[in-house]
Amino acid sequence: MRRGGAVNRQDPEGALNRHDPEGAIAQAAKECSNWGRWGEDDRLGTVNFLDEAKRREGARLIRRGVSFSLSQRFDIDGPQKGWRRRTNPVHTMLDTGTDAALGNQGLPHGIGGADDVIAMPLQCSTQWDGLGHIFDHGKAWNGRPAEQVVTSDGDLVTGIEHLAAHIAGRAVLLDVGRICGVDGELPDGFAITEEHLTATAAAHGVTVGRGDLVLVRTGQLARVRRDGWGDYAGGPAPGLSFTTASWLHTSEIAAVATDTWGFEVRPNEFEDAFQPLHQVAIPHIGLLIGEMWDFEALAEDCAADGVHEFWLTAAPLPITGAVGSPVNPVAVK
Repeated sequence: MRRGGAVNRQDPEGALNRHDPEGAIAQAAKECSNWGRWGEDDRLGTVNFLDEAKRREGARLIRRGVSFSLSQRFDIDGPQKGWRRRTNPVHTMLDTGTDAALGNQGLPHGIGGADDVIAMPLQCSTQWDGLGHIFDHGKAWNGRPAEQVVTSDGDLVTGIEHLAAHIAGRAVLLDVGRICGVDGELPDGFAITEEHLTATAAAHGVTVGRGDLVLVRTGQLARVRRDGWGDYAGGPAPGLSFTTASWLHTSEIAAVATDTWGFEVRPNEFEDAFQPLHQVAIPHIGLLIGEMWDFEALAEDCAADGVHEFWLTAAPLPITGAVGSPVNPVAVK
């Protein structure tokens, strides 16, 4: 269904100097810094906002008991094209039914079994970016020297395992694609501003604030499923504008996730830039970012019943020292 008209890829008048990404990043980093907010030893960043009270609030949102997996499948037919050696998952069987039937497993009294292994980059499909994933001028989250945080042994300080028990609470779906797009989708290069986010929240009748897990649907995943992966993994995409850095900071959300590869609008809004919003959001705000999530079934249900808030659990795999993790988020309404 068509909802309004897609707004072009916009730059709020005077908000950005497209020729000076370095200056804009430095200013946003200074204005949005959470360094020291939770002490010098902090390992959780904005997930600190997701406390026990917020989880109780989220649990009270379960009314119907219906659940939705927000994960893409992890298989060889995924979106990766080899950028920075990222590949799709390779699934290999170690033991099969054929081995059991032929008696090759050497097990007693007729028992047999199957076993398998998977090899994949941790950020090849639905995933969280950990706090050790991005640096700014050699500084990691909380101002730590990057070389002392992430080494060849992994993230020694903010490894993704520290978040494993925490990501569960109230979540809100902001279906910007449905509210601001055409036929439920935003075009590639569409920069989602604070105004789009707040207008979408108002249209859904929800508030967004401290400790919330915010899910932003652009509709790009629906489009590539229809038309083919194309450049989904790294190419042009709708996404958050660099100008939303202040909103991400002042709203005090615990985490944000999108249905796109890179969370922020691509091409980026500056000349000669690469993921500048990441450069502020992760090492300075300490924000947990999810990418390549699948909101389609959930979005249809939210549109049908008018309820865009729900319980969400989305624990990363506690892989010691990892700077990202696959995840199977589950929303329950």
